[in-house]
Amino acid sequence: MRTIAFAAAALAGLLAVDGASPAAAETDQLRAARQYGLSTLPLMIMEDQKLIEKHAAAEGLEGLTVEWVQLGGPGAMTEALISGDLDFGAGGVPSMLTLWDRTKDTPMEVKGVGNVVNMPMELVTTNPNVKSIEDFTEDDKIAVTTIKVSNQAMLLQMAAAQAFGEDEYDRLDHLTVSLPHPEAMSTLASNTGVISAHFSALPYQYRQKKQPGVHLVLSSYDVLGGPASNTVAFTTKRFHDDNPKAYAAYAGALQEAIDIINADKKAAAEAYKRMSNTDQPIEELVEILDDPQVQMTFAPQQTMKMASFMAEIGRLDNTPEAWTDLFFDNMQGQGGS
Repeated sequence: MRTIAFAAAALAGLLAVDGASPAAAETDQLRAARQYGLSTLPLMIMEDQKLIEKHAAAEGLEGLTVEWVQLGGPGAMTEALISGDLDFGAGGVPSMLTLWDRTKDTPMEVKGVGNVVNMPMELVTTNPNVKSIEDFTEDDKIAVTTIKVSNQAMLLQMAAAQAFGEDEYDRLDHLTVSLPHPEAMSTLASNTGVISAHFSALPYQYRQKKQPGVHLVLSSYDVLGGPASNTVAFTTKRFHDDNPKAYAAYAGALQEAIDIINADKKAAAEAYKRMSNTDQPIEELVEILDDPQVQMTFAPQQTMKMASFMAEIGRLDNTPEAWTDLFFDNMQGQGGS
Protein backbone atom coordinates (compact mmCIF):
# COMPACT_ATOMS: atom_id res chain seq x y z
CA MET A 1 0.00 0.00 0.00
CA ARG A 2 1.22 3.46 -0.82
CA THR A 3 -0.38 6.88 -0.72
CA ILE A 4 -0.13 8.82 -3.97
CA ALA A 5 -1.17 12.17 -5.34
CA PHE A 6 -2.43 12.52 -8.86
CA ALA A 7 -2.04 15.60 -11.01
CA ALA A 8 -5.25 17.43 -11.75
CA ALA A 9 -6.51 17.09 -15.32
CA ALA A 10 -9.61 18.20 -17.22
CA LEU A 11 -12.09 15.34 -17.44
CA ALA A 12 -13.41 16.27 -20.85
CA GLY A 13 -9.95 16.48 -22.36
CA LEU A 14 -8.95 13.15 -20.88
CA LEU A 15 -12.05 11.47 -22.27
CA ALA A 16 -11.40 12.87 -25.72
CA VAL A 17 -7.80 11.63 -25.73
CA ASP A 18 -8.61 8.27 -24.21
CA GLY A 19 -11.41 7.59 -26.63
CA ALA A 20 -8.86 7.49 -29.44
CA SER A 21 -6.56 4.98 -27.71
CA PRO A 22 -6.31 1.42 -28.98
CA ALA A 23 -7.74 -1.39 -26.89
CA ALA A 24 -5.31 -2.94 -24.40
CA ALA A 25 -4.51 -6.63 -24.07
CA GLU A 26 -5.42 -8.52 -20.89
CA THR A 27 -3.35 -6.89 -18.20
CA ASP A 28 -0.71 -8.49 -15.97
CA GLN A 29 -1.02 -5.67 -13.42
CA LEU A 30 -4.10 -4.35 -11.61
CA ARG A 31 -4.20 -1.06 -9.69
CA ALA A 32 -6.92 -0.59 -7.10
CA ALA A 33 -7.68 2.14 -4.58
CA ARG A 34 -9.46 2.49 -1.30
CA GLN A 35 -10.10 5.36 1.06
CA TYR A 36 -9.94 5.47 4.88
CA GLY A 37 -12.18 3.93 7.50
CA LEU A 38 -14.17 0.82 8.24
CA SER A 39 -16.24 1.34 5.09
CA THR A 40 -13.27 -0.03 3.16
CA LEU A 41 -12.97 -3.23 5.22
CA PRO A 42 -13.86 -5.65 2.38
CA LEU A 43 -11.20 -3.97 0.22
CA MET A 44 -8.67 -4.29 3.06
CA ILE A 45 -9.47 -8.00 3.35
CA MET A 46 -9.01 -8.33 -0.42
CA GLU A 47 -5.57 -6.76 -0.09
CA ASP A 48 -4.54 -8.57 3.07
CA GLN A 49 -5.50 -12.04 1.88
CA LYS A 50 -4.48 -11.42 -1.76
CA LEU A 51 -7.93 -12.44 -2.93
CA ILE A 52 -7.66 -10.76 -6.32
CA GLU A 53 -4.47 -12.71 -7.03
CA LYS A 54 -6.22 -15.91 -5.92
CA HIS A 55 -9.23 -15.36 -8.18
CA ALA A 56 -6.99 -14.24 -11.06
CA ALA A 57 -5.10 -17.52 -10.87
CA ALA A 58 -8.41 -19.38 -10.97
CA GLU A 59 -9.27 -17.39 -14.12
CA GLY A 60 -5.97 -18.42 -15.72
CA LEU A 61 -4.17 -15.13 -15.02
CA GLU A 62 -1.19 -16.58 -13.17
CA GLY A 63 1.21 -13.93 -11.88
CA LEU A 64 -1.20 -10.97 -11.92
CA THR A 65 0.31 -8.30 -9.69
CA VAL A 66 -1.98 -6.02 -7.68
CA GLU A 67 -1.05 -2.57 -6.43
CA TRP A 68 -3.21 -0.88 -3.79
CA VAL A 69 -3.21 2.86 -3.15
CA GLN A 70 -4.97 4.82 -0.41
CA LEU A 71 -6.64 8.14 -1.18
CA GLY A 72 -8.27 10.68 1.13
CA GLY A 73 -11.31 11.56 -0.99
CA PRO A 74 -13.13 10.98 -4.27
CA GLY A 75 -11.51 13.83 -6.19
CA ALA A 76 -8.10 12.23 -6.64
CA MET A 77 -9.69 8.84 -7.29
CA THR A 78 -11.84 10.26 -10.08
CA GLU A 79 -8.88 11.86 -11.81
CA ALA A 80 -6.77 8.72 -11.45
CA LEU A 81 -9.45 6.41 -12.84
CA ILE A 82 -10.26 8.53 -15.87
CA SER A 83 -6.62 9.30 -16.65
CA GLY A 84 -5.81 5.58 -16.64
CA ASP A 85 -3.58 5.70 -13.54
CA LEU A 86 -6.06 3.49 -11.69
CA ASP A 87 -8.13 0.44 -12.71
CA PHE A 88 -10.62 0.13 -9.82
CA GLY A 89 -11.88 2.81 -7.49
CA ALA A 90 -14.26 2.68 -4.54
CA GLY A 91 -16.24 5.48 -3.01
CA GLY A 92 -19.67 6.87 -2.31
CA VAL A 93 -22.64 6.51 -4.63
CA PRO A 94 -22.55 10.23 -5.65
CA SER A 95 -19.00 9.80 -6.94
CA MET A 96 -19.95 6.78 -9.02
CA LEU A 97 -23.07 8.52 -10.35
CA THR A 98 -21.08 11.59 -11.38
CA LEU A 99 -18.51 9.46 -13.18
CA TRP A 100 -21.21 7.37 -14.88
CA ASP A 101 -23.02 10.49 -16.05
CA ARG A 102 -19.93 12.21 -17.44
CA THR A 103 -18.55 9.12 -19.18
CA LYS A 104 -21.81 7.54 -20.39
CA ASP A 105 -21.57 6.03 -23.90
CA THR A 106 -17.82 6.61 -24.10
CA PRO A 107 -15.04 3.96 -23.99
CA MET A 108 -14.28 5.19 -20.48
CA GLU A 109 -17.83 4.81 -19.18
CA VAL A 110 -17.71 4.11 -15.46
CA LYS A 111 -20.04 1.55 -13.87
CA GLY A 112 -20.25 -0.27 -10.58
CA VAL A 113 -18.67 -3.66 -9.92
CA GLY A 114 -20.55 -4.28 -6.69
CA ASN A 115 -21.51 -2.90 -3.32
CA VAL A 116 -18.80 -2.78 -0.64
CA VAL A 117 -20.83 -2.00 2.49
CA ASN A 118 -24.06 -0.50 3.80
CA MET A 119 -23.47 1.65 6.85
CA PRO A 120 -24.83 4.94 8.20
CA MET A 121 -22.86 8.18 8.01
CA GLU A 122 -23.53 10.59 10.84
CA LEU A 123 -23.27 14.35 11.13
CA VAL A 124 -21.85 15.25 14.55
CA THR A 125 -21.10 18.63 16.09
CA THR A 126 -19.50 20.29 19.11
CA ASN A 127 -21.87 23.28 18.86
CA PRO A 128 -24.41 22.83 21.68
CA ASN A 129 -26.86 25.12 19.89
CA VAL A 130 -27.16 22.84 16.85
CA LYS A 131 -29.92 20.27 17.30
CA SER A 132 -30.78 19.97 13.58
CA ILE A 133 -29.24 21.23 10.35
CA GLU A 134 -31.61 24.22 10.53
CA ASP A 135 -29.58 25.51 13.49
CA PHE A 136 -26.23 25.93 11.66
CA THR A 137 -25.11 29.57 11.34
CA GLU A 138 -22.34 31.49 9.55
CA ASP A 139 -20.08 30.72 12.52
CA ASP A 140 -20.13 26.98 11.80
CA LYS A 141 -17.85 24.96 9.53
CA ILE A 142 -18.80 21.42 8.52
CA ALA A 143 -16.10 18.95 7.42
CA VAL A 144 -16.84 16.60 4.52
CA THR A 145 -14.32 14.53 2.58
CA THR A 146 -14.74 16.64 -0.58
CA ILE A 147 -17.05 19.66 -0.84
CA LYS A 148 -20.08 19.34 -3.17
CA VAL A 149 -19.19 15.90 -4.60
CA SER A 150 -18.50 13.49 -1.73
CA ASN A 151 -21.07 11.16 -0.25
CA GLN A 152 -21.38 13.34 2.84
CA ALA A 153 -21.63 16.56 0.84
CA MET A 154 -24.49 15.18 -1.27
CA LEU A 155 -26.28 13.83 1.79
CA LEU A 156 -26.05 17.27 3.38
CA GLN A 157 -27.63 18.72 0.25
CA MET A 158 -30.42 16.14 0.35
CA ALA A 159 -31.03 16.92 4.02
CA ALA A 160 -31.09 20.67 3.24
CA ALA A 161 -33.62 20.09 0.44
CA GLN A 162 -35.82 18.17 2.88
CA ALA A 163 -35.48 20.83 5.59
CA PHE A 164 -35.59 24.08 3.59
CA GLY A 165 -37.17 23.07 0.27
CA GLU A 166 -35.72 21.66 -2.95
CA ASP A 167 -34.53 25.05 -4.20
CA GLU A 168 -32.49 25.49 -1.02
CA TYR A 169 -30.53 22.24 -1.40
CA ASP A 170 -27.18 24.10 -1.46
CA ARG A 171 -27.98 26.41 1.44
CA LEU A 172 -25.26 24.92 3.67
CA ASP A 173 -22.60 24.36 0.97
CA HIS A 174 -20.64 27.50 1.85
CA LEU A 175 -20.17 26.15 5.37
CA THR A 176 -18.45 22.96 4.20
CA VAL A 177 -14.70 22.34 4.07
CA SER A 178 -12.79 19.37 2.64
CA LEU A 179 -10.98 17.20 5.18
CA PRO A 180 -10.16 13.46 5.24
CA HIS A 181 -11.95 11.67 8.10
CA PRO A 182 -8.89 11.14 10.35
CA GLU A 183 -7.95 14.84 10.14
CA ALA A 184 -11.54 15.98 10.62
CA MET A 185 -11.91 13.83 13.74
CA SER A 186 -8.75 15.22 15.34
CA THR A 187 -9.58 18.79 14.32
CA LEU A 188 -13.08 18.61 15.78
CA ALA A 189 -11.70 17.14 19.01
CA SER A 190 -9.12 19.95 19.28
CA ASN A 191 -11.88 22.56 19.78
CA THR A 192 -9.79 25.15 17.91
CA GLY A 193 -12.82 26.45 16.03
CA VAL A 194 -11.50 25.40 12.63
CA ILE A 195 -14.58 23.20 12.26
CA SER A 196 -17.63 22.81 14.48
CA ALA A 197 -19.16 19.75 12.77
CA HIS A 198 -18.09 16.68 10.83
CA PHE A 199 -20.20 14.56 8.47
CA SER A 200 -18.39 11.45 9.56
CA ALA A 201 -18.21 7.73 8.86
CA LEU A 202 -17.46 4.55 10.74
CA PRO A 203 -15.47 3.95 12.85
CA TYR A 204 -14.75 7.65 13.43
CA GLN A 205 -18.33 8.67 14.29
CA TYR A 206 -18.57 5.83 16.81
CA ARG A 207 -15.65 7.27 18.77
CA GLN A 208 -16.64 10.89 18.25
CA LYS A 209 -20.06 10.39 19.86
CA LYS A 210 -18.28 9.16 23.00
CA GLN A 211 -16.14 12.32 23.24
CA PRO A 212 -17.32 15.04 25.68
CA GLY A 213 -19.26 17.82 23.98
CA VAL A 214 -19.92 15.93 20.73
CA HIS A 215 -23.48 15.03 19.78
CA LEU A 216 -25.39 13.59 16.82
CA VAL A 217 -27.30 15.87 14.45
CA LEU A 218 -28.28 13.60 11.57
CA SER A 219 -27.84 10.09 10.13
CA SER A 220 -27.67 9.27 6.43
CA TYR A 221 -30.31 6.59 7.03
CA ASP A 222 -32.67 9.41 8.15
CA VAL A 223 -32.08 11.17 4.83
CA LEU A 224 -32.31 8.07 2.60
CA GLY A 225 -35.10 6.30 4.48
CA GLY A 226 -33.18 3.24 5.62
CA PRO A 227 -30.05 1.15 5.01
CA ALA A 228 -28.10 2.40 2.01
CA SER A 229 -24.87 1.79 0.17
CA ASN A 230 -22.01 3.62 1.82
CA THR A 231 -19.28 2.50 -0.56
CA VAL A 232 -19.41 0.93 -4.02
CA ALA A 233 -16.59 -0.35 -6.23
CA PHE A 234 -16.35 0.77 -9.86
CA THR A 235 -14.21 0.67 -12.99
CA THR A 236 -14.30 1.73 -16.64
CA LYS A 237 -15.97 -0.06 -19.52
CA ARG A 238 -12.59 -0.12 -21.24
CA PHE A 239 -10.98 -2.08 -18.42
CA HIS A 240 -14.05 -4.33 -18.11
CA ASP A 241 -14.09 -5.15 -21.84
CA ASP A 242 -10.32 -5.44 -22.37
CA ASN A 243 -9.64 -7.45 -19.21
CA PRO A 244 -12.56 -9.83 -18.57
CA LYS A 245 -10.51 -12.21 -16.44
CA ALA A 246 -8.97 -9.47 -14.29
CA TYR A 247 -12.42 -7.89 -13.91
CA ALA A 248 -13.91 -11.21 -12.83
CA ALA A 249 -11.03 -11.67 -10.37
CA TYR A 250 -11.75 -8.31 -8.71
CA ALA A 251 -15.51 -8.93 -8.54
CA GLY A 252 -15.02 -12.47 -7.20
CA ALA A 253 -12.52 -11.23 -4.63
CA LEU A 254 -14.94 -8.57 -3.40
CA GLN A 255 -17.73 -11.11 -2.96
CA GLU A 256 -15.41 -13.49 -1.11
CA ALA A 257 -14.12 -10.70 1.18
CA ILE A 258 -17.70 -9.85 2.17
CA ASP A 259 -18.37 -13.53 2.93
CA ILE A 260 -15.17 -13.74 5.01
CA ILE A 261 -16.18 -10.74 7.14
CA ASN A 262 -19.71 -12.03 7.73
CA ALA A 263 -18.35 -15.44 8.72
CA ASP A 264 -15.86 -14.15 11.33
CA LYS A 265 -16.23 -10.51 12.38
CA LYS A 266 -13.62 -10.74 15.12
CA ALA A 267 -10.96 -11.89 12.66
CA ALA A 268 -12.00 -9.09 10.29
CA ALA A 269 -11.73 -6.55 13.13
CA GLU A 270 -8.25 -7.82 13.95
CA ALA A 271 -7.20 -7.39 10.32
CA TYR A 272 -8.59 -3.84 10.29
CA LYS A 273 -6.76 -2.91 13.50
CA ARG A 274 -3.48 -4.31 12.18
CA MET A 275 -3.71 -2.66 8.77
CA SER A 276 -5.02 0.73 9.93
CA ASN A 277 -2.80 0.99 13.03
CA THR A 278 -5.83 2.24 14.96
CA ASP A 279 -5.77 2.21 18.75
CA GLN A 280 -9.45 1.25 18.75
CA PRO A 281 -10.00 -1.93 20.79
CA ILE A 282 -10.94 -5.11 18.96
CA GLU A 283 -14.08 -5.40 21.10
CA GLU A 284 -15.23 -1.96 19.97
CA LEU A 285 -14.65 -2.78 16.31
CA VAL A 286 -16.58 -6.04 16.65
CA GLU A 287 -19.42 -4.13 18.33
CA ILE A 288 -19.60 -1.85 15.29
CA LEU A 289 -19.55 -4.77 12.85
CA ASP A 290 -22.32 -6.46 14.86
CA ASP A 291 -24.53 -3.35 14.61
CA PRO A 292 -27.60 -4.30 12.50
CA GLN A 293 -27.20 -1.02 10.63
CA VAL A 294 -23.81 -2.16 9.34
CA GLN A 295 -24.37 -4.63 6.52
CA MET A 296 -21.67 -6.29 4.46
CA THR A 297 -23.54 -7.10 1.25
CA PHE A 298 -22.71 -7.23 -2.45
CA ALA A 299 -26.10 -5.84 -3.54
CA PRO A 300 -26.30 -1.99 -3.65
CA GLN A 301 -29.13 -0.20 -1.82
CA GLN A 302 -30.86 3.17 -2.38
CA THR A 303 -28.71 4.14 -5.36
CA MET A 304 -31.76 5.27 -7.32
CA LYS A 305 -32.83 7.68 -4.55
CA MET A 306 -29.48 9.43 -4.79
CA ALA A 307 -29.58 9.35 -8.60
CA SER A 308 -33.07 10.88 -8.69
CA PHE A 309 -32.04 13.68 -6.34
CA MET A 310 -28.89 14.47 -8.29
CA ALA A 311 -30.88 14.56 -11.53
CA GLU A 312 -33.51 16.85 -9.99
CA ILE A 313 -30.92 19.44 -8.94
CA GLY A 314 -29.12 19.27 -12.28
CA ARG A 315 -26.05 17.40 -11.12
CA LEU A 316 -26.71 14.60 -13.62
CA ASP A 317 -27.49 15.11 -17.30
CA ASN A 318 -28.60 11.48 -17.60
CA THR A 319 -31.11 9.73 -15.36
CA PRO A 320 -30.81 5.94 -15.00
CA GLU A 321 -34.05 4.03 -15.50
CA ALA A 322 -33.01 1.33 -13.04
CA TRP A 323 -30.15 0.70 -10.64
CA THR A 324 -28.86 -2.02 -12.97
CA ASP A 325 -28.05 0.71 -15.55
CA LEU A 326 -25.31 1.82 -13.17
CA PHE A 327 -23.60 -1.57 -12.75
CA PHE A 328 -21.95 -4.11 -15.03
CA ASP A 329 -23.74 -7.32 -15.99
CA ASN A 330 -22.36 -9.37 -13.08
CA MET A 331 -24.81 -7.49 -10.83
CA GLN A 332 -27.94 -8.55 -12.71
CA GLY A 333 -30.24 -10.52 -10.40
CA GLN A 334 -28.52 -9.32 -7.21
CA GLY A 335 -31.70 -7.71 -5.84
CA GLY A 336 -30.37 -4.17 -5.34
CA SER A 337 -32.14 -0.85 -5.45
